[in-house]
Amino acid sequence: MRLLLTRLFTSTHIAMASSSFSSSPSRRLAHLTRHLTSSSSGELSSVGSPAAAAADAVPAKSPRSAASKVHAAVLVCLFEDPSSGPRVLLTKRASSLSTHSGEVSLPGGKVEDGDADPKATALREAKEEIGLDPALVNVVTVLEPFLSKNGLNVVPVIGMVSDKALFKPVLNKAEVEDIFDAPLEMFLKDDHRRTKQMNWMGIDIPVQFFDYKADGKKFVIWGFTAHIVTRAAAVIFGRKPSFDELPRPKYASASAPECKP
Repeated sequence: MRLLLTRLFTSTHIAMASSSFSSSPSRRLAHLTRHLTSSSSGELSSVGSPAAAAADAVPAKSPRSAASKVHAAVLVCLFEDPSSGPRVLLTKRASSLSTHSGEVSLPGGKVEDGDADPKATALREAKEEIGLDPALVNVVTVLEPFLSKNGLNVVPVIGMVSDKALFKPVLNKAEVEDIFDAPLEMFLKDDHRRTKQMNWMGIDIPVQFFDYKADGKKFVIWGFTAHIVTRAAAVIFGRKPSFDELPRPKYASASAPECKP
């Protein structure tokens, strides 16, 4: 199973999916779930190596080089919409927070004592932030850790809610201001996307911004969150995005300002 999933990614570019996969994202989710359920090891498989790729791009003497330890996890929670296909749940952080206030994010947070693995961390945080019962989530797989601008290894956990009607959001207003969902395929297209060149850990990279409207409200999904969701979308849909997600960066001036994805 690990080899099957690994073929969906390369370290810096998303590889085309194996021809043995169905073109239907819903069937792809079911296919991955069946294989994980029947796995003799019972361990969650992982795909990609964005943290390792980031470590390669950062100068060796950088104090923020990627480490192998998992520091946090986020939940990429998907559900099926009959008219638009897979959709992903997203939150807007509370405006009162001291960091990244008002920004769009995925449910998640830092690993705490007692968390058995990244899956447990992501599910616990989702319950605390938006009231999502872990029993409603079928974890499909996990991605390799993503390296944040603060040097934290963040593991994305991909889960599926089979019946969204059973999910009744209860927002923790101290952390979450709003919740909405967006079509997963949007993160592979150019329709709602714009790009800005920004500096991240001393290197210039293209940062993606996705503009989206839901229930009369405008949301901007960008930076770290957009990067993770784009990777998840590539796995589910089995194809590369229409843009260069994260090409091998050129080193930037050490004095350049740092971005806040």
